[in-house]
Amino acid sequence: MSEPTAASRWAACASLLLLLLTAACGGDSPAAAPTAGNVDDERIIRAAEDEPGSWLTYGQTYKEQRFSTLDQITRENVADLKLAWSRPIGGPSERMQGTPLIVDGVMYATNGWGVIYALDPATGEEIWTHDPQTDRTYVKYSCCGGVANRGVAVYRGKVYVALFDGRLVAVDAATGEEVWDVDTWHPSALGRFNITGAPRAAGGKVFIGQGSSESGKRRGYVSAYDAETGELAWRFYLVPGDPSKPFEHPEMEMAARTWGGEWWKMGGGGTAWNSLVYDEELNLLYIGVGNGAPWSRQVRSPGGGDDLFLTAIVAVDADTAEMKWYYQTVPGDNWDYSSAMDIALGEMTVDGVERKVLLQAPKNGFFYVIDRETGELLRAHPYTDRIDWATHVDMETGRPIENPDVVFEEKPQWITPANAGAHNWEPMSWDEARGVMYFYYHDYANFYALPEEFEKTGTYTIRPWGLSLGVASGAYRQKLQDEAGPRPEDRGFLVAFDPLSGEKIWENRLSSAFNGGVLATTTGVLFHCGGGGDFNAYDKDTGEKIWEFDAYGSFSSSIITYTEGGTQYVATMVGGSTRYDRPGELLVFSLDGEATLDVPPERDYSIPELPALTADQQTIELGNTLYHEHCALCHRGLGQTSIVAAASPDLRRMSPEVHDDFMPIVQDGLLPLGMPGYAELFDEEATTAIHQFVISKAMELRDAQ
Repeated sequence: MSEPTAASRWAACASLLLLLLTAACGGDSPAAAPTAGNVDDERIIRAAEDEPGSWLTYGQTYKEQRFSTLDQITRENVADLKLAWSRPIGGPSERMQGTPLIVDGVMYATNGWGVIYALDPATGEEIWTHDPQTDRTYVKYSCCGGVANRGVAVYRGKVYVALFDGRLVAVDAATGEEVWDVDTWHPSALGRFNITGAPRAAGGKVFIGQGSSESGKRRGYVSAYDAETGELAWRFYLVPGDPSKPFEHPEMEMAARTWGGEWWKMGGGGTAWNSLVYDEELNLLYIGVGNGAPWSRQVRSPGGGDDLFLTAIVAVDADTAEMKWYYQTVPGDNWDYSSAMDIALGEMTVDGVERKVLLQAPKNGFFYVIDRETGELLRAHPYTDRIDWATHVDMETGRPIENPDVVFEEKPQWITPANAGAHNWEPMSWDEARGVMYFYYHDYANFYALPEEFEKTGTYTIRPWGLSLGVASGAYRQKLQDEAGPRPEDRGFLVAFDPLSGEKIWENRLSSAFNGGVLATTTGVLFHCGGGGDFNAYDKDTGEKIWEFDAYGSFSSSIITYTEGGTQYVATMVGGSTRYDRPGELLVFSLDGEATLDVPPERDYSIPELPALTADQQTIELGNTLYHEHCALCHRGLGQTSIVAAASPDLRRMSPEVHDDFMPIVQDGLLPLGMPGYAELFDEEATTAIHQFVISKAMELRDAQ
């Protein structure tokens, strides 16, 4: 007789527990207590003290500090860390950004399409899988190229996942069977949207925002749903709508006075695409609000002011959604300097006074310490020395002082930080005992200029699909970019930062500009995911690298650590890279690991046989503009700096067969698991222009090889 598997043992235990609980209740109906995923508010609050070997919610606990007190893996033995197991869970074009959760001997993880995997955390063996059948045509609404999902919430016996097509789904934590499914889209949001962020659960509710602010017209909000039924509890809007109609709540009437022009016809943006943090002490939900859309405030809100609540942290009552305070990091956002980055909560002594604080390093280059009871700004130090847009933050007013010499409306130019930020969503790790935040940031410039249409006519047309950034694109952008000169050097850094003093305890230059998150531990080890596929451990006191693992891909992920069966594990996710063609994969390490990782095939960068280039220069320039307005979203910029990270194939390397089918692929969606059809956006003339432009760039690359 064969040995029972971990999955079958787990299922048998769950069934036995259910029977015992049923009998104890004296009836035939199941007991109220869930058989799996039995997580409530008190358990999450006490997790750091009571069960440090679990990882119950996105940021580890409600405070989202992501700091581990597990002590098996230390500075002295981390060099012995080896792969314990790995499991492919995602496709090569999915961005692997999820945070796996560890609850009562089960790992709950997701891939980019929101497929939930319940796994044995010691072996990776599958317990169950739930595929919510995400509508893949929603890639056309994506703001950043490629699909992503940052993880699930586990609460009161259910697993909650928010999907790329805007749905929020609850499944049974024991079986993976669907419990309810709601569409979080409401017509007040204007266009359809994606969700990439992880839901949060607290107080009997599940909270979720949305993304896609720059794709068509978008108006941001956060929704709260009853955790049991999926019924809408409340919705808090982050950008005011048409002022001729009733405001949804009083905060919107106040916010509308800070906008100009007919902003509601543009959408406005302000989506909460990542950070939602629950404060169990104050019963507040902190919302990290995204950028304005279109980016340029002259286009979006002419004559306006601060454009509330863009690029702000908004604190609302978790039960009623009544706003308690807000702090805006970038009034009148003009550069896509989102404040939707991760937020950590804690306590610290500030100027001799004990404070409950909120900590964030948003895109704009300044690190903020905010009193989470009042919203008072306590500190705002630069964490990078390349901040072009502002000179400093005035501590009396709490407002950044914009640099009068860096005005792209008057002089198109490279500006740092770029729209990708100095720091983006990638998780930080807060060592509260030492008062040090560990995170990665990068110096990366973007070229900013007003759109050609706006410069010529004073108007701007929002596109139904694709990006509507409100900045120059295509051949016009390329011309201005060439006149401005080369882009500043890209740099990436790992830093140990004191948010009170602004001091860098240490800082390491990284080999990649774009990287993943970090995890610090009480044993002096700091883990970090490198963009080149290097998973590293550092001495958290000195920054010295003390361990490295080549994962043959690229990291843009988070890191967790947990215990199972008396063994400490470290887990993260890796995806494909410019070098390696590989699936998205879970990687789990331990000191006694014995697994190996196969080297994936390297990408073929040769240029296949090309069709003839038949277009004139005018057609190629049209294709350049259309490509960079719509296609570079996923497929990277060709001949100019890409404003988003590429996640899909480089079209210069299309096979002859794909070239032959280019028209039906673009127009009709011939590739059902890939790109949807865009016949409503591109007619045959436009599609041909794009194709000819791609061929011209492929020829340039072939000739240069």
